[in-house]
Amino acid sequence: MQYRKLGRTGFSVSDIAHGLWGMGSWTGSDDKQSSAALQVAADLGCNFYDGAWAYGDGRSDRLLGEQLKKNTGKQLFAASKVPPMNRKWPARSAYKYADVFPKSYVLASADQIREALQKPAIDLLQFHVWDDSWANEPEFRETVELLKSSERVKAFGISLNRWEPANGIAAIRTGLVDTVQVIYNIFDQAPEDELFPACREHNIGVIARVPLDEGSLGGKLTPQTTFPAGDWRANYFNPTNLHATLGRVDRLKTILPKGMTLPEMALRFILSNPAVSTAIIGMRKPEHVRANIASSDAGPLDAALLAELKHHRWDRVPDAKTA
Repeated sequence: MQYRKLGRTGFSVSDIAHGLWGMGSWTGSDDKQSSAALQVAADLGCNFYDGAWAYGDGRSDRLLGEQLKKNTGKQLFAASKVPPMNRKWPARSAYKYADVFPKSYVLASADQIREALQKPAIDLLQFHVWDDSWANEPEFRETVELLKSSERVKAFGISLNRWEPANGIAAIRTGLVDTVQVIYNIFDQAPEDELFPACREHNIGVIARVPLDEGSLGGKLTPQTTFPAGDWRANYFNPTNLHATLGRVDRLKTILPKGMTLPEMALRFILSNPAVSTAIIGMRKPEHVRANIASSDAGPLDAALLAELKHHRWDRVPDAKTA
């Protein structure tokens, strides 16, 4: 396992991070299996775990809290997220900051998450949505400064809207943000344009999420793939998006090097960019953990393949079905 600095936090984190969304909210999740996967990850050197209160109303944070208690001899970093009070994803400039992250609500949420994680201080607490129209709100500054001064959190970050990577640069420039979490993968390369340079300038940790495009870059979706009602992927992979995605995945398969899987290529594409501190991937089964963590030691992709993958960039805009 390879490690990188998470920006100015001082944390040395595994470049493959364990995402807990699937464990908390997706259909087919099994807590016993999830706990086994978390333990395998810790044993193999993964030390960064990303949950959120919205992942099963605290389910992911409670699972992680139990895992942390079992591994007190290891330095494991716990990240979580405060959901928007109005429970609306994604963030929009039309929403008032006071209706999304008021100070009293954020502090209470942080305390709730600390209890679930069984930690006196959360290593990284993030706002689960963000819009840069809020960057200069006095209450935003007061809240972040109080979270740190009260030692509820060690570091603070924001999770950026899908396909809006520049909608966080104003927040970075306030000096309040230590990390950003952004969708970055073979299809979604737009963070390279403006966000990554801003993060380098301000020494901000970059947490790349959705490395497999919600599963499409796992290479197993078909035109007949469906998801149960209530599963978020049922909306994301609506018929229009599924059809367009499968065509692009098929084209990627034609350039896949011999002996390399599509998920491996997808993860190593992300890790080839030094701007990225860590890449979050959901791993609900121990065998998935072993396969994905192996990508860390495999190293970056060769220059010719990286150049070819640049042509697979897919610029999209959010809509009601995919945001």
